[in-house]
Amino acid sequence: MTEISTISVARRERLTPSPWDGIALCLVAGTLALIVYGAQQMGAPLASAAKAQISLSPWALPEYALRTTLRMFAALGASLLFTFTYATAAAKSRRAGAVLIPILDVLQSVPVLGFLSFTVVGFMALFPGSVAGAECAAIFAIFTAQAWNMAFSFYQSLRTIPSDLDEASRAFRLSGWQRFWRLEVPFAMPALVWNMMMSMSGSWFFIVASEAISVGNTTITLPGIGSYVALAIERRDLAAVFYAVGAMLVVILAYDQLLFRPLVAWAQKFRFEQTMGQDVPGVWLLRVLNRARLVQLALIPVQAGFTSVAHAPLTLGRWRWRRSAAQKRWASLLWGVVWWSVWGLVGAYGLYALYGELAGRVDLVEVLTAFNLGLMTMIRVIVLVALASLVWVPIGVWIGLRPRLAMRLQLIAQILAAFPANLLFPVAVVGILHFQLNPNIWLSPLMILGTQWYILFNVIAGASAFPNDLRDAAANFRVGGRHWWFKVMLPGIFPYFITGGLTATGGSWNASIVAELVVWGNTRLEANGLGSYIAKATVAGDYPRIILGVMVMAVFVTVFNRLVWRPLHNFAERRLRMI
Repeated sequence: MTEISTISVARRERLTPSPWDGIALCLVAGTLALIVYGAQQMGAPLASAAKAQISLSPWALPEYALRTTLRMFAALGASLLFTFTYATAAAKSRRAGAVLIPILDVLQSVPVLGFLSFTVVGFMALFPGSVAGAECAAIFAIFTAQAWNMAFSFYQSLRTIPSDLDEASRAFRLSGWQRFWRLEVPFAMPALVWNMMMSMSGSWFFIVASEAISVGNTTITLPGIGSYVALAIERRDLAAVFYAVGAMLVVILAYDQLLFRPLVAWAQKFRFEQTMGQDVPGVWLLRVLNRARLVQLALIPVQAGFTSVAHAPLTLGRWRWRRSAAQKRWASLLWGVVWWSVWGLVGAYGLYALYGELAGRVDLVEVLTAFNLGLMTMIRVIVLVALASLVWVPIGVWIGLRPRLAMRLQLIAQILAAFPANLLFPVAVVGILHFQLNPNIWLSPLMILGTQWYILFNVIAGASAFPNDLRDAAANFRVGGRHWWFKVMLPGIFPYFITGGLTATGGSWNASIVAELVVWGNTRLEANGLGSYIAKATVAGDYPRIILGVMVMAVFVTVFNRLVWRPLHNFAERRLRMI
């Protein structure tokens, strides 16, 4: 009888709401209310949006911050879906990877302005008479600032899964679907979470360009922090710039506390090691959710549903056609011919369309000029990425090996990574003019401000995922000094550094469009390079030169990746993976 009463008391306690349920309910209800309000605003008529004026009043910033944040999270969701599909296809199929990875190289080199120039009309046609088309165009532009580094990170993780884990999954006869959710996603999660943080921070860099949509002779300025900053820069209103910085800091603090800090703590349990891991400091939101009884009960069916879907033995094995070895070889050969023929036709059509756009409008001298400017920008990119690596690799290792310190510093890192270079234009212009400096040299640091963090975040992810048993082994063998760096730590984080360096290089090319042509009010400073070439063509509406500049940039990025980053990635995959 006593046992029955004890059980019923325990059940009543589990079903009785606690004060923590009230806190959790307020958080969930407030988040849902903000999402619903922002979604309603996104469906407004196009005519009213075209007439709307951006206000520099600080009281308008809360709504602008909400609209910008919703766009960024919508783009982050799309980026995550793209990562799970595109990167998985590239990693699982050698034939697909031979095409998809070069395409990804090209995509990360195409600037946000290049995407906006050709996608706005399509999105506006999907939602005629509604601001939803402009909103989708803005979300897509933010997506292009987020997706590529997440895809490269996930691809790198899938290609470097330890051999013993791979063999264990095959020994347990996991289907491809089960293997994806029970091995590949968990193994990639620590690095992917840090790259999601970097994606959110990096998208702030291009938020100004994303929230001003031009359709024909009509310019639609979407309410948001980016459009607020653009107007403040145009009017040279420093007070409004500081208000925008304050709003941006509040938004970063909010999504760090409510999303990324819990995700980083949760992802630590997926570290690959054979000994007891380090203790990770608690996160207040996770404590609230764990103590909220009703929330725990509400999450049980959600967790059960996700588990059943993730563990479902989905397979096409029973429908497979049993073939002999010769039949498999012929089928593979036939499929290869079809595959490369299709991509050859697509490439030929693309070159034909490109020739049709440029023929008679751009001569050989213009092409050589664009390539010459591309060489100048490439030199800047190489020097800046090398300097950033020398600075941030040691710092990233130092932070990543200390989980408690990483939890404290991740907010600061996000704030620094999110700080738009546009806000430093006044300082750059005043300093260069006052000291009569050369813009070709002193505008270059603006290119790396928003992209050096790709290196830091990926190195932190690599050091955080470095197995403790290997660190203990190095300590037991008394490996220290430069031998510890070159024999232990640098090989361990090398695959992560490759991902960071590759995306930082592509991001620097992208940032050159903003950094090589700086405008502050009526003052204009220009550095010779491909970025300023594309920026001037965009302002002038010169589509042939926009296409030429974007294609030249894509050629430089693709060739550099093929000659430098891809061989280094293959070396890391072949020699430096955990086995």
